[in-house]
Amino acid sequence: MAKNKFYVVWQGAKPGIYHSWADCQAQIKGYKGAKFKGFPSLAEAQAAYQDSPLNHIGTKTPTKKTPLQSNSSHQPIQESLSVDAACSGNPGVMEYQGVYTKTGEVWFHQKFPVGTNNIGEFLALAHGIAYLEQKKIKLPIYTDSRIAMAWLKKKKCGSKLARNRATQPAFNLVDRAEKWLAENSFQVKVLKWDTKNWGEIPADFGRK
Repeated sequence: MAKNKFYVVWQGAKPGIYHSWADCQAQIKGYKGAKFKGFPSLAEAQAAYQDSPLNHIGTKTPTKKTPLQSNSSHQPIQESLSVDAACSGNPGVMEYQGVYTKTGEVWFHQKFPVGTNNIGEFLALAHGIAYLEQKKIKLPIYTDSRIAMAWLKKKKCGSKLARNRATQPAFNLVDRAEKWLAENSFQVKVLKWDTKNWGEIPADFGRK
């Protein structure tokens, strides 16, 4: 059996191709839903990284569904943007990110000293829509937050979090997001991620 010399991390702390198991392990250790595999050559690893992990990872039955697996009759659109937020405490240190659903590549990431998970979900969705529109990327966007979708529809963040010195950085971006949504129309299709059937959204921070 050929010895693996290159490791592809489709979902992990930092997706990419790694030249040692130690480097690969550093990206997947403790990361919920990590997807990775070793390959004997760089060419094979590069080809696999551009492909869906489902075409390379074995069919072992997991105890929980991984993000791109489902027993439902429909599957997530691989060519899409997925967004999610995380908060250490609620309120607490808040961050959000947008990743390319197919590979888990991070397209944007923001972090704030104080916020709430719902604010983060709203900002992630608004940021994702503006990002796709401004770069003229014609992809749908996934969120697992119905609250964020409802706030987006109203073009208004409905958070009751108090504005103060600690929360102002987050609210500065909220104000910008609301202004952009009010002044711009967009064609981006917003879709609800089916967590029950697909597992955690690819943009999930893996802290549950």
